[in-house]
Amino acid sequence: MLYQIYETQRSIMEPFADLAHAAAKMYSNPLNPMGNSPLAQRVSAGYELMHRLGKDYVKPEFGIRTVHVGEVDVAIHERVEIDKPFCELRRFKRFTDDSVTLSAIKKQPAVLIVAPLSGHYATLLRDTVKTMLKDHKVYITDWKNARLVPLEDGEFHLDDYVNYVQEFIRHVQGVYGNCHVISVCQPTVPVLAAVSLMASRGEKTPLSMTMMGGPIDARKSPTAVNNLAMNKSFEWFENNVIYKVPSNFPGAGRRVYPGFLQHTGFVAMNPDRHASSHYDYFKDLIKGDDASTEAHRKFYDEYNAVLDMDADYYLETIKTVFQDYKLVNGTWEVKNLSGKQELVRPQDIKTTALLTVEGELDDISGSGQTAAAHGLCSNITPKNRKHLEVPGAGHYGIFSGRRWRDVVYPEVVKFILAHNGSGTTKKASTQTAVKASAKPASKAPAKKAVKVAAKKAPARKK
Repeated sequence: MLYQIYETQRSIMEPFADLAHAAAKMYSNPLNPMGNSPLAQRVSAGYELMHRLGKDYVKPEFGIRTVHVGEVDVAIHERVEIDKPFCELRRFKRFTDDSVTLSAIKKQPAVLIVAPLSGHYATLLRDTVKTMLKDHKVYITDWKNARLVPLEDGEFHLDDYVNYVQEFIRHVQGVYGNCHVISVCQPTVPVLAAVSLMASRGEKTPLSMTMMGGPIDARKSPTAVNNLAMNKSFEWFENNVIYKVPSNFPGAGRRVYPGFLQHTGFVAMNPDRHASSHYDYFKDLIKGDDASTEAHRKFYDEYNAVLDMDADYYLETIKTVFQDYKLVNGTWEVKNLSGKQELVRPQDIKTTALLTVEGELDDISGSGQTAAAHGLCSNITPKNRKHLEVPGAGHYGIFSGRRWRDVVYPEVVKFILAHNGSGTTKKASTQTAVKASAKPASKAPAKKAVKVAAKKAPARKK
């Protein structure tokens, strides 16, 4: 019933939000006799803020048209390579007429970025993708809004997520021989499961896997997110946050965890910060600070755009990751495509290098939660593993923004190149990376800020 009430309220508010937007433009129009008066600027700013608070936010575009590779601007063509009921495997194909650059990018490593399915769209990783495109062939998992998936397309479980990841890895391996995998936040757990299952079967596993800010072991340094999942029972989640999609969407009748509830939870974690941000936006509109107002719009266009998650997937993630800790306890079994249950054994991974990344101030995945992967993957040799802690970085800072570009990315590209398994590719990509990534102004601070530790993990207890 709550979902229907929310949709009714949204439908009622939508015309008022549009009216506020029109009023803001009218009062700020230079042809308006009052347009340059302080009163008109305040009224316009108030209406614009009302529009931003009341509008409906849709899925943003990646919008990556070009990237700078070496000294050449390379065109980007975005296309869907695999279309599954709940996810698209999206590729960012690079094109250039420069023969030297073309030869270099053909030899660069292929990377599969597994985006989180935890409320926001994959476009949240836009900065991650754009930076990676300088030195890599890039694919990303673009998860679909469950309310747009018809009931006849079936259910979606955590096991399906793991099977999707395996299918995508095999696809990229089939094109390039092998690949590297990067998982950000929530997918660190299913990605580790996917690679573990492939290793247990004797399949070819990715050359490396980079895990960033994820709840591998949610028992360590629990955050507000972890505490909510641990302190409420499974039945509480099923009875209080699961609703059916209303009839005005293609997925009518599907049981989901609605995106608007997740968004409410995001805002509730830092309400004062969001209130201050909107007030600053109001003042910037009055001052005519176009750069600051546009930065605010871009951030909240992304932050406020949320998707629904299938109820089975959401509830199973809560139980498996945050309540039963099945991965770290060695009790997690995943149903494969043939219906057989397979035990997840990270200790079977031997040939895939492991890099873990954590932010010092991460308030979503606490300190040590991601690094716990090293203890589970006990048969990866010390020379093929590394842990990176980023001082001063919060959750989003490890994959987006200045710290991602200046501190984290140089270490990620270095790790991938060191484990790419091809001398020719490594040499060509390194040259490109040096040209594209080296920035004299930020190079020294980045080295100073990074704490990198190669750790030999203790054997896992049985």
